[in-house]
Amino acid sequence: MGRRHKVIISCAVTGAIHTPSMSEYLPVTSDQIADAAVEAAEAGAAILHLHARHPADGRPTQDPEYFESFLARIRAETRAVVNITTGGSPHMTLDERIQPIVRFQPELASLNMGSMNFGLFPMLDRFNRFQHGWEREHLEKSRDLIFKNTYQDIERILHQGASQGTRFEFECYDINHLYNVAHFRDRGLVQGPLFIQSVFGILGGIGPHPEDLMHMRRTADRLFGDQYQWSILGAGRNQMPLATMGAAMGSHVRVGLEDSLWIGPGKLARSSAEQVSKIRTILEALDLEIASPDDARNILALKGASAVGF
Repeated sequence: MGRRHKVIISCAVTGAIHTPSMSEYLPVTSDQIADAAVEAAEAGAAILHLHARHPADGRPTQDPEYFESFLARIRAETRAVVNITTGGSPHMTLDERIQPIVRFQPELASLNMGSMNFGLFPMLDRFNRFQHGWEREHLEKSRDLIFKNTYQDIERILHQGASQGTRFEFECYDINHLYNVAHFRDRGLVQGPLFIQSVFGILGGIGPHPEDLMHMRRTADRLFGDQYQWSILGAGRNQMPLATMGAAMGSHVRVGLEDSLWIGPGKLARSSAEQVSKIRTILEALDLEIASPDDARNILALKGASAVGF
């Protein structure tokens, strides 16, 4: 992973972290999600990381019916790699969480690499007006929440992916998650190139300090050598600074409204595409080349868009 490399921009256009009331720009309906995804791809995102929501109140859902209504349009209007969540929401069962990848057999799916405290409740100090009853409860309950991702859970998802040719974005919220990836690699359940998504700034995981980023990088280098592709996800205000630091050291990047609602201090992003455009400008100023969707497929050894189930 040298300094001069093709940088894959992933974009998480919606997700379970933020609630609709926190930003009027967060896409909720299938049309809004499809619009946001297409715009992000046009702005330069090679990978689109996707969750679904109930259109009535924005609650996270893993019901394939809600995915189906926007996946077809994304497939028709972009060449982007579709990356479907297996995280869903920490409040869901594993059976619920894996429904979309079983049904749609995407090229790529996210996979959380360990159980953890997942503290969203600090958002209550910044947001106190909500449109829907579930939103405050969703945040408040995270004071007493363990996001369950046991070895048995992870192994089940890995076997499902292997049976259909789906590869994984390994979401690593702390150093021990890297060791969990290495464990499954050593058992032969995953093979390189490993796509390691390092997540910084979620309460319960590793912090957002530059030294945390360096520690994650050093550990991944030691465990995986040249058999992995590294990507940076900074939550909230850490999104752009950490992505910039990581890219300068050879990483790929992830942005999007799932991870941060902001485009600058005190200013809400109007779309995930706006964040994609901003990080693309930064990357090009660093003289880095932006990877196309087909570049991403080649770099990550994906099966190709013709082999998905949507």
